[in-house]
Amino acid sequence: MKFQTMFALIATMMFVGCGEEVPELNLEMMPIPSGTFLMGGTDYEEGWDDDEGPQTTVTITKPFWLGKTEVTQSQWEAVMGNNPSRFKGDDLPMTNINWHDAVDFCEKLNAIKRDTLPDGYRYTLPTEAQWEYACRAETTTRFCYGDDYNQLGQYAWNEDNSSDKTHPVGEKQPNDWGLHDMHGNVWEWCLDGYSDSYLEGSVSDPQNFKISSFQVVRGGSWFSIARYCRSLSRSKNPPNRTRLGNLGFRIALSPVLTE
Repeated sequence: MKFQTMFALIATMMFVGCGEEVPELNLEMMPIPSGTFLMGGTDYEEGWDDDEGPQTTVTITKPFWLGKTEVTQSQWEAVMGNNPSRFKGDDLPMTNINWHDAVDFCEKLNAIKRDTLPDGYRYTLPTEAQWEYACRAETTTRFCYGDDYNQLGQYAWNEDNSSDKTHPVGEKQPNDWGLHDMHGNVWEWCLDGYSDSYLEGSVSDPQNFKISSFQVVRGGSWFSIARYCRSLSRSKNPPNRTRLGNLGFRIALSPVLTE
């Protein structure tokens, strides 16, 4: 094994063992190792949509952290000082905020934590590739736990079990990387502008830097039928849209990416 490859492997192993917390907000971040996965799917998959492909081999070249849960209302209020959420509750996911609001939360958090940020890392929204990679947690199945729709209720608040409202974060089972509510509860803003297809072949750290007419949202929500909660399911919303009680976000502590 080459020295550089061995060094990278050791660094990743050390990273995976390191949690990250924002104690002021009671916000726990889970370590996500670097690696390679198949993003998207093919038309052979039940429920597949045209914008969920072509299937692309994606390499995430650097490890990062991702919020264990969606950002809660108490965490939002501590940073932003307001709460426009439709459903109110400290442990409920923050909703009714647009993409710019979510980005602003991250920037304010960077300012608060500027003296303790790891070198080359910042709080940000996850890229779409980071989000799907973390959701799958090394699985290739329809959901993080497998393909069976009947088990979804153990992992997700969705149309079948939500009683038409959000629920406190972290109540459902996590995926293998310790992330809760990647399926259901609320859709989650991603950093990327929306494109109706992926790049074919193999790519590293893909990101659509352009703020477009629509930004990517992932994961499904309490209002979604099961097929929209799949690991590869995606949707879009205008970045300035604010009045959705089923749309929130989680944050990443991620390497600074450049165009």
